[in-house]
Amino acid sequence: MTSRTWRFLAIVALAQAPVTAQQWRDPSPHRVRFVTVEENVQLEVLDWGGSGRALVLLAGLGNTAHVYDEFAPKLADACHIYGITRRGHGSSSHPESGYTAARLAEDVRAVLDAIQVTDPVLLGHSYGGEELTALATRYPTRVAGLVYLDGAADRTPSSSAVTDPVIREFRKNFPPQGMPKMTESDLASYTAMQAYWRKWAVGVTLPEAEMRQLFMATPDGKVSRSRMPGSLSRAILAGVEKPDFATIKVPVLSFVAMRSVADCLRSIQREDDAARAACAETTAWSRTFREARDKDFQRIVPQAQVVELPAANHYIFISNEEDVQRELRAFLGRLR
Repeated sequence: MTSRTWRFLAIVALAQAPVTAQQWRDPSPHRVRFVTVEENVQLEVLDWGGSGRALVLLAGLGNTAHVYDEFAPKLADACHIYGITRRGHGSSSHPESGYTAARLAEDVRAVLDAIQVTDPVLLGHSYGGEELTALATRYPTRVAGLVYLDGAADRTPSSSAVTDPVIREFRKNFPPQGMPKMTESDLASYTAMQAYWRKWAVGVTLPEAEMRQLFMATPDGKVSRSRMPGSLSRAILAGVEKPDFATIKVPVLSFVAMRSVADCLRSIQREDDAARAACAETTAWSRTFREARDKDFQRIVPQAQVVELPAANHYIFISNEEDVQRELRAFLGRLR
């Protein structure tokens, strides 16, 4: 057998070999650095580069900046994109305290100081909207604009979205079900875990890098335990505050995902006629509720543009990427 043949067979074998945690590399074109925001607390900051005004991306509860790995690079011609992974998440520090909305907003401000960004547009998905509002109300001159990705909401326990009798009755009759126990095949690889999460948890495919931030890896590349304990999520939710939207004076773009019947059925893991009828009813009510809430938001924040997307996934920047990119580019263009 010739040496050329040996080299060919070696290349084939390497290509067919399983990718271990040590071999895998994040394909997203970002640089990674860590910024100290408090004694013994460092946050992971991703820098995708780009030209123009800075756009700083904040993830939802439980997610890291890597959730934007596929979304962010497509904006590099319109702005300079950064992403921040909040404390307690992914590769950032996991201190025991500091999870109130006020402290998390201070973390974002500290990162902006460290990377010397003075007038960014802040974009937050879901709970990331909590940090957007907290920062903009405390430091109104530090931001040029806010973009909420299904994130402009009152998350306090007394809010109408939590106490409404229609939702309470639905949850009583159709309580959310925990995800099915993961099998060995679900844990065999991060690709398998992506499929599991798409089907049972979020309804979209999250980037592999994000799954690797959410779950530890075994030496042979299989998926291991979650990086973030449930107690941390509870601490963050306990630290939410009543949003003071009226004090926001900068331009605002707010995307709203109108819940679909499919999302409702996935949350309760039922497909029978009774479940479909109940989900259809509560989804219609939810749309009416959110439309009323959006009108109220626009009344309080008259400079806000609200974009409602029907039957969109909560991860609206993945399920409706073209819509979000188009409206976001137009919004950034108006700020120049």
